[in-house]
Amino acid sequence: MKFPKDFVWGAATAAYQVEGAAYEDGKGVGIWDTLCKRPGAIWQGHTGDVACDHYHRYVEDVGIMKEIGLKAYRMEVAWTRIMPDGVGAVNQKGIDFYDRLFDELLKAGITPWVTLYHWNLPQALQDRGGWMNPELPKLFDDYTAVIMDKYSDRISHWMTINEPQVITMHGMMTGFHAPGYKLSMAEALQAGHHLLLAHGRSVSTIRQRAKIPAKVGYAPVGWSRRPDTENQRDVDAARTATFEVDSTTLWNSVWWMDPVFLGQYPKQGLEAYGADVPKFTDDDMKLISQELDFCGINIYTAGAVKAGADGRPENVPVKVGYRMSSYDWPVTPDMLYWAGKFFYERYKKPLVITENGTSITECVSSDGCVHDPQRTEFIKDHLEYVERAINDGIDYTGYFYWSLMDNFEWHWGYRHRFGIVHVDFETGERIIKDSGRYYADVIKSNHA
Repeated sequence: MKFPKDFVWGAATAAYQVEGAAYEDGKGVGIWDTLCKRPGAIWQGHTGDVACDHYHRYVEDVGIMKEIGLKAYRMEVAWTRIMPDGVGAVNQKGIDFYDRLFDELLKAGITPWVTLYHWNLPQALQDRGGWMNPELPKLFDDYTAVIMDKYSDRISHWMTINEPQVITMHGMMTGFHAPGYKLSMAEALQAGHHLLLAHGRSVSTIRQRAKIPAKVGYAPVGWSRRPDTENQRDVDAARTATFEVDSTTLWNSVWWMDPVFLGQYPKQGLEAYGADVPKFTDDDMKLISQELDFCGINIYTAGAVKAGADGRPENVPVKVGYRMSSYDWPVTPDMLYWAGKFFYERYKKPLVITENGTSITECVSSDGCVHDPQRTEFIKDHLEYVERAINDGIDYTGYFYWSLMDNFEWHWGYRHRFGIVHVDFETGERIIKDSGRYYADVIKSNHA
């Protein structure tokens, strides 16, 4: 089976991970710039100061995207580059950079899918409380308005916030990500509510100010569980587990997706978090649940469950010797079938895989090429399950491989390579990997 003729083939990045030019042309300081200066916060003291130098090499990078045949490029407009202090003055040089990048992409026949926030809050706003500050939804809305007024004459595809689970859990509870806080569950849930309000306000503003018809979505972690077997009892257990809330963690899908798509926090989540749940109103939920055109899911791995004697989900341990990425994530391609099935059943929205990829250990070989058969197999295996899902009536409309190129992998610096394009971080040289050539063939043939 071929993919639908209008299926969107893309690759994804985030601004801080690829752009570099961290202190050039009026860009403001962000919370990741700050965290990278904290001793011991990032592996081997790496920073995003230069990263892939995409800011200076974007023409070359768009040429590579065109060579691969990408139909779309998921990218972030950096709040810090547009409004250095998060509010007030707009940085014209930042505006000009994205003008040039968008024009280059469109000239190459590549559709930009723009994310408004992928984790790097202006430090000036963090100094005012960050996402704990109830003013943040309005300030994010003001930023959205600037972006729409500048670019919505050309840009038709928008995402508001990337992975609120990571922003709250790792940025505010484990301290693993910027701003590196270790807050209480109640504080993190309050920040999460502000994130959801910011999403809702932003969607409303995109709709109101778009100069051409806009497709609007959202990109949470598509946290899910997969059945250990296709026995109906195990499938039912996996569905149940996918939509449960563990009171000890923010790592779930339903707390972050039900308000957006169903207009309410999940009852089981309200019970699990109990007194830690922030105060909210019916108007809040109405705002958060602005109509969206698609549901984005960022999905890399998923644990298996089986039905216990009472039908309740039981976790199935990873088998000894199971296939793993160098990130120590089990490689579980069937998750794209089951996550798609469960999310489509519950939310009834077209689905876009906004991130999916793998880190492996690789090198430039003596022939000057990068041979990464594990990544090629990863893409092939995962897309076969997307094909199966589509064949079964699940409305998958696009796939964005993470990532276009090797980049700054947050806490892990440059230790992990996710790209289908190799980057030499000393020279900046790019090499399309074997997996990138394979992906080009997939796009050309519209078949995995």
